[in-house]
Amino acid sequence: QVGDDEFGHMLADILKENNVDNSGIRFDSSARTALAFITLRSDGEREFMFYRHPSADMLLLDSELDKSLLKKATIFHYGSISLIEEPCRSTQLVAMDIAKKSGSLLSYDPNLRLPLWPSEDAARKGIMSVWLKSDIIKISEEEISFLTRDDNNPELDIDSVVYTKLFHSNARLLLVSEGKAGCRYYTKHFKGRVSGIKVKPVDTNGAGDAFMGAALYRIASDSGILEDEEKLREALFFANACGALTVTKNGAIPALPTNAEVRKLI
Repeated sequence: QVGDDEFGHMLADILKENNVDNSGIRFDSSARTALAFITLRSDGEREFMFYRHPSADMLLLDSELDKSLLKKATIFHYGSISLIEEPCRSTQLVAMDIAKKSGSLLSYDPNLRLPLWPSEDAARKGIMSVWLKSDIIKISEEEISFLTRDDNNPELDIDSVVYTKLFHSNARLLLVSEGKAGCRYYTKHFKGRVSGIKVKPVDTNGAGDAFMGAALYRIASDSGILEDEEKLREALFFANACGALTVTKNGAIPALPTNAEVRKLI
């Protein structure tokens, strides 16, 4: 849900221009579209400042969901920011339940943004509240340290921590994004690493979303990927390439690559 304002309509139009079905978008005339101001450092990394007090996305009600769209989804993807406050938290849980009962894979990228949470403990509790419901999970090394309280452990054994503290019996795939180094993957039957592609970073904004979007695109095209390590590795290398190309340009959405651009880089 976005505000019935210039920013909200701009976002809806960008989706339409890129052949994304935006019929599920809702426009709220009583609240503004959420804004995030992003400051880039010299190395391309970023800092965030948010304006949402409250913004339209926070006010979405489950009665406003397009349930027919949810029931058609191959994958239902979500984050943790909408779990921070009501009513959007309950709405997300309803949407997840509808999607799961309709046969969708549930995909989760916590996308930790601490300034939006009332406290670190609230963030941990909120993020973990839907952890066991997720079939596919994508996290970063920093999020692993935060969620497992291993923030001060320089010798963190990621493989061990993932399998003992984060992987769960309902999970089909857990991905750990490692920036320019690539990613790690974990299933019930195999685990490994897929290297990244070296590029000159300009703006890292959107890289994680590009990676995850590409991975889900491949999984949605062939769910058998989750059981076939060779296919999964090829799909993740494709996703790494998407993330790499995204950091070579400014902006988040404008930097997202086309299929042809990814194939050319690979």
